Amino acid sequence: MHLVLLVLATFAASAVEMVEALTIVLAVGVTRGWRDVAAGVGAALLCLAAVVAALGPALTHLPIDALRLVIGSLLLIFGLQWLRKAILRAGGLKALHDEDAIYRAELAELRAAGNGRGPLDWYGFTVAFKGVFLEGLEVAFIVVTFGAAQGHLGLAALGAAAALVVVLAVGLVVHRPLSRVPENTLKFGVGVMLTSFGIFWTTEGAGAAWPGNDAFVLVVIAFILSVAGLFVVALRRNVRLLPVGPVA
Repeated sequence: MHLVLLVLATFAASAVEMVEALTIVLAVGVTRGWRDVAAGVGAALLCLAAVVAALGPALTHLPIDALRLVIGSLLLIFGLQWLRKAILRAGGLKALHDEDAIYRAELAELRAAGNGRGPLDWYGFTVAFKGVFLEGLEVAFIVVTFGAAQGHLGLAALGAAAALVVVLAVGLVVHRPLSRVPENTLKFGVGVMLTSFGIFWTTEGAGAAWPGNDAFVLVVIAFILSVAGLFVVALRRNVRLLPVGPVA
């Protein structure tokens, strides 16, 4: 069960980042040309491969307890940031993530930049590279840290690879931003998972033992999900009590 949750967590987190990267890539391809998109995406993937090749082996040589303490702390910080934004969105204090709106904004910005000149459109190349590299870097971080902490880098990579296949397949079929994907719900779930694993591994890395060993991570997930749900309910009640107008 613990390994299944590991794959599901990396799949969900990777899918969210890949949807955002695909939105940028589609916008660049439609407005600037697919040749420059291919060049930017290819360069970003090469850089990501170099980062993973450098980080992966280095992490596997660290003592497992120290590794879980460090990685657990990083995941806890990372997860709490996702969970905080997801709670604010679900509670009505932050705008929901709209891939269609982001796609339209990217199109407008790219068209305003004008047509590229020369053998390579450096503007389109840079935008595609930046979008894929930054989103891919977050995927690489999740895969490497999840996999190294549990000694199952292959399973973590499998979850990310499955997300890549699914997102690319859907993207090729619909040829538009994946606005129908419940991304806000996914981000809420990913925030819960990352926070839960962060708490679980930080505690193990500090030398404490959980009752029931790895199975207790389900209890941690249920607790974090319940607390987050209570925050959402409380925020929604407070929002209804606020005067009508823009929320600061």
